[in-house]
Amino acid sequence: MTLLELFFKWIKQHLRIKAFYGTSLNAVKTQIWIAVSVYVLVAIIRKRLHIDLSLYTILQILSVTIFEKLPLLQVLTDSDMNFGQQTSRNQLNLFNKTLGH
Repeated sequence: MTLLELFFKWIKQHLRIKAFYGTSLNAVKTQIWIAVSVYVLVAIIRKRLHIDLSLYTILQILSVTIFEKLPLLQVLTDSDMNFGQQTSRNQLNLFNKTLGH
């Protein structure tokens, strides 16, 4: 297996790129570099904060809490977080729950 094949195998396994938004050479290179950069930044955060979660789990948590105004360490270490049912005081409600009754 060549080095290029190993690189693309690693990208497919770790970066979870589902589809490219642009198809030109520059667009594909840019999207790969962005994905690699995010992966490295999350790995650095994981190491510096001594987080025991997998990189995939951290990325999933960040994708759910991206717009919440919470400290990163709290988001990644709060074991009581229930994303589907808990409403943060820092998050605005789009719809009033009393409507429709």
